[in-house]
Amino acid sequence: MSGLSIMCDQSATDTITTYVFDPRSLTHAQAMGDACAVCHVKWPRPRHPLGELPDGPEVYGCDECAGFVAAHTAQGRAHALAAH
Repeated sequence: MSGLSIMCDQSATDTITTYVFDPRSLTHAQAMGDACAVCHVKWPRPRHPLGELPDGPEVYGCDECAGFVAAHTAQGRAHALAAH
């Protein structure tokens, strides 16, 4: 199980995968969008939306972690398609 799977749940939608992050697993800086939600890097400021908090605000990630999330999402879709 990846760290991303532990930190958040996937909402079931038809077109877009949205990760809902548990705010208890994030630091204040991560929850406010001032640090990457995965690796905690603060500079350059994370700009890639990775998901959201249960009450709606977006959670952001750095370039590298956004790539990991995209790969994780693509892998999940491939497994879902193979299951059908």
